[in-house]
Formats: sequence, structure tokens, C-alpha cells
Amino acid sequence: MNGLIGKKLGMTSIFNEAGKNIACTVIEAGPCVITQVKTEESDGYEALQLGFAEAKEKNTPNPMMGHFKNAETTPKRKVVEFRNFDLDGLIPPTGESGEALEVTEKSLGSVLALADVFSEGDIVNVVGTSKGKGFQGVVKRHGFKGVNDATHGQHNRQRAPGSIGAASYPAEVFKGMRMAGRTGGDRIKTRNLEILKMFPEKNLILVKGAVPGHKGAYVVIEK
Repeated sequence: MNGLIGKKLGMTSIFNEAGKNIACTVIEAGPCVITQVKTEESDGYEALQLGFAEAKEKNTPNPMMGHFKNAETTPKRKVVEFRNFDLDGLIPPTGESGEALEVTEKSLGSVLALADVFSEGDIVNVVGTSKGKGFQGVVKRHGFKGVNDATHGQHNRQRAPGSIGAASYPAEVFKGMRMAGRTGGDRIKTRNLEILKMFPEKNLILVKGAVPGHKGAYVVIEK
């Protein structure tokens, strides 16, 4: 699974060839640095660990400082692992240096740019953390209708959840009962989004539709 780490910058819209206005999300994707190479022999599976966005040394724990130093790179704010990263599928199969990349310890510190991984028209999945909404009721959280026809006999229960179970039997509230509670802040994967436009010199892509997260949130773009 190939991909990059990015940052959601916001939303905009563009016109396609037919003159239709399409909503899209602007994402700063990469460049990402290879911070670790995991192999079947040493780790039991194959993966590439990528780092994105510069971090201050004073805010980086000592173990992570050693990790980045081993990769011969500066501290990064976001580190994500991509399993079975297909370096042969890169466009072209090279890093920033222009030399062909191999999944070895020597590739530590190599930079993967936007144009190395994606091209216009690609279909991608975007993973992010949804906006936190705080403690919300059942209407907002689960889409309950409330009492639509509040006629005679109704008082103060327009947005109430209703019954959450029987009394003497089973004398419990079953797991999974939809109730009010903390909403948002979940890991969300939005699938099958098209890359409408790319600006490799600025590391920007326009992805059709919305992706989870607030402005400035880190996202993972999977191909």
C-alpha cells in the first residue's frame, strides 16, 4: 500500500470541463522522509515508516531523537507506517536524488515527493481524525428524529432518547445502546476520492469531496 502523510489546508471548488462546480479539499501531501525500513526477517512483516512536518528538538522525546538520528534526518511531527510499500510502483521509481530506491537500510533518510507517489486521476483513500463535537444528544449523535408530532400529551421530550430497556427483566441496559455521549474525534477513512489536480512544486493536491478533520489536521493518503 503506497501513500504519503499530508496536512488538510481547507476546502475550495473548481470547475470541470463540463462547467460543473466540484467541491474539493486542498491537502499538502509530503514530502515525506523514510525514517525506518521494516523487513520480514527482522520484524515479521514488510513496511516503510515515513515522517512528515518538522518538529522542534526540545519537543521531541530522547528515544525519538535517536530514532530520527539513525535515519539521518531531523525530528518529525507525524510518523506513519505503510505496510507492503511498493517502491516499484513509484512514478518514476526514484527518490528525490533521482537514483532508484531499494528497500534497504541505505534508503533511510530518502525523501518521497508528491510526484513520486501520486498522479492526477488517481483514486485514493484518506484517513484522518474527525472533528470533536463534545458531549452531544441522541438527535445529533445518532440521528434520532425526536418527537415530530408533538400533539396532546407531549411535554419536554422533543429530543429525548426514549426507553433504554425494560425494568425487572432483563434489568440491564444492553451493550451498544445508542445514547448521548462524547461525539467526534474518531479515526475515519474516506474511500475512493479522486485526485482532481496536483501542484507538485507546492506539494499540493486537490481531492474531490470532503475529508475528515479540521484545518491543519494531519491526514494519511493511501493509494
